[in-house]
Amino acid sequence: MAKNWLKMFFVSISAFGMLALVPAAAMAAADECVIDTVNDPLGLNCVGQGTGGSLTQNDPRIIAARIINVVLGVLGTIATVLIFYAGFLWMTAAGNEEQITKAKGIMSAAVIGLVIILASYSISTFLVKNITSAVTGTP
Repeated sequence: MAKNWLKMFFVSISAFGMLALVPAAAMAAADECVIDTVNDPLGLNCVGQGTGGSLTQNDPRIIAARIINVVLGVLGTIATVLIFYAGFLWMTAAGNEEQITKAKGIMSAAVIGLVIILASYSISTFLVKNITSAVTGTP
């Protein structure tokens, strides 16, 4: 019973997350083709329009940096969800030492993963900025 409830919870959260992104994608597609690094980090809304916004006209370093940022953002979200899941397990353990031990293991692994993700994000941001400024000659 508890596993079915947990599966239903995660499916509901996933469905809500996907539905929340639909209006933003529709509004971005209706606008002019300007690559928005916040809402459309890969510039996928501008593909095929050919007026200054297709992916082929962007610098490959920028495309790689955007892909790295998206992947690290997804991994950070997964680590945060795992921390919440471990907290939920711990709070609903009701004194069950086996479940508390499992929750502690999940939480410690998720925190270590989150530290690694944040470190890799900062390192990749630093490298991309310095490589781009070295190649273009701008500080």
